[in-house]
Amino acid sequence: MDLKEAPNSDYRPVFEMSMPIRWGDMDAFGHVNNTVYFRYMEQVRISWFEAVGIIGGAEHGQGPVIVNASMEFLRQLHYPGDVVGLMSVGKPGRSSFDTGFELRRADDPGTLYARGTARCVWIDYAAGRSVPLPEPLRSQLENPPFERAR
Repeated sequence: MDLKEAPNSDYRPVFEMSMPIRWGDMDAFGHVNNTVYFRYMEQVRISWFEAVGIIGGAEHGQGPVIVNASMEFLRQLHYPGDVVGLMSVGKPGRSSFDTGFELRRADDPGTLYARGTARCVWIDYAAGRSVPLPEPLRSQLENPPFERAR
């Protein structure tokens, strides 16, 4: 599924950024280790939160947790190069929202290397329970502008 032209209108692209593939991202088989793809997905998600001014975390008492994540590995990534991550979001629920991701090489943008999903739930850390999404986040999810990291 190409998120830029997703047939499911519930998902809309919101953020794109480029990240270097590091030497240490590779494993003994000479390609980027599968766990690192999840790190790329995480970095795109956190950078999107920062770009739109959404603050969460232990110091704020509440924030996002990932309750489900999956990745489909389509092609191997190799060092050196840059990976471009594209994030899309689905319609928000009371306390959660779904995200979709695509990973491509900057020097091969026509080839999809991996695609993944993650469900984010907003929680109260002390109570250990879900809480309603903060209004600024809900607004971003319902009317998402598209941002590119600089």
